[in-house]
Amino acid sequence: MNLSSLKTSALAAATLAVMTTTAIAGGPAALSGPSAASQSVSQMIVKFHPDAANMAAVQRLAGQYGVRMSKLRDMAVGAELHRLNKKVSLATARRFAAALSKVPGVEYADPDQILEAVLTPNDPLYSSLPQWHYSETTGGINAPAAWDQANGAGVIVAVLDTGYRPHADLAANLQLPGYDFIIDTAVSNDGNGRENDALDPGAWVTGVRNSSWHGTHVAGTIAAFTNNNAGVAGVAFGAKVMPVRVLGTGGGYTSDITDAIIWASGGSVAGVPDTATPARVINMSLGGSGACSTAMKNAINGAVNRGTVVVVSAGNSAANAKNFNPANCPKVITVAATGRNGGKASYTNTGGTVEMAAPGGSGSNYVWSTLNNGTTVPTTDAYAGYQGTSMAAPHVAGTVALILSKNSTRTPAQILSTLQSTARPFPAACSGCGAGIVDANAALLATP
Repeated sequence: MNLSSLKTSALAAATLAVMTTTAIAGGPAALSGPSAASQSVSQMIVKFHPDAANMAAVQRLAGQYGVRMSKLRDMAVGAELHRLNKKVSLATARRFAAALSKVPGVEYADPDQILEAVLTPNDPLYSSLPQWHYSETTGGINAPAAWDQANGAGVIVAVLDTGYRPHADLAANLQLPGYDFIIDTAVSNDGNGRENDALDPGAWVTGVRNSSWHGTHVAGTIAAFTNNNAGVAGVAFGAKVMPVRVLGTGGGYTSDITDAIIWASGGSVAGVPDTATPARVINMSLGGSGACSTAMKNAINGAVNRGTVVVVSAGNSAANAKNFNPANCPKVITVAATGRNGGKASYTNTGGTVEMAAPGGSGSNYVWSTLNNGTTVPTTDAYAGYQGTSMAAPHVAGTVALILSKNSTRTPAQILSTLQSTARPFPAACSGCGAGIVDANAALLATP
């Protein structure tokens, strides 16, 4: 495909704690949820053996930790969600969960942890920015050659994130209405609980953080409307993005995220109408510290068993990804971030649980996508450059959509094998970054 070559105006840059953004016509600060050290927990996920709930023993144990538990609801993974009458530290909650798991009649217990967001067309910004992360031979994913084979048509990618804004360069590729899985109104920031409207109202907290529009940025990387003489391009611009809102003010509850995984992949969640358009790919650019909870593991296993590929970001703590979930969960594709030189981005998590890498940006080089100009509530459309493993994961999710549009019968295991066997060797040092940089063209060539 031919590339246009247009000039762009000067760009404003701002360095942020978790991800970096530089935006055209302004731009918001990034979402920054609570750190693991400061995070508190007010809910527990508990799975009882059938007909063996020993609530008296559970409450006696809870009393030893200075709390009482009351059931909120049943969860789609078969567990129950219980509210604590007061908040405890994440470390205390983990000790409480470990003790709960030893109570007769309890199969497992997990803290309901808050997870956080971790960001050849004629579209003018494709070449003028440029969107180096698609096309450049050193740090890109070899997308232009792949687009001559497939564009993602017929594939639905669920983006479990902050929701979406109806950006003019994205709206045509949204599989709406999606769903908002956030129950707690203190997190949802929209005044209500679960609903069939995944619009992102903004996740600002006055004096603490601005809205990030993180889900809109991730969705644009996957499937921004392309070859429309406007804006930016997306990896799988023929695919549809199904927005699933799980992150709000400060992040999102594990209990909401696990329900969303089940629903988006075609499973059933009590009180939520089944989706008529299950996703073949789920992107989760989110995470938190600690082991993969049993509830999260079961939700992911169910999705993969239904044929859905689950792609997650490795995390932005420059640490071992084995200590962060869902990056350390089995059966997911965990993605580390590289820079424009194809080497390890300074912030990325790495290690044995990482399957592969993709462009996440570093230094003065960003991953460009759709955004909104609002610092609190939404205003006008914008384009912005972010950095992070949140931006790396959707490059892989988009490539998976390209593969499935060429051959819809491929299983999650077959797709992972193809991605790893065709990954491009790192042109610069990237220890612990997996099999290599995702190569969209090579992956399609290897797909029967």
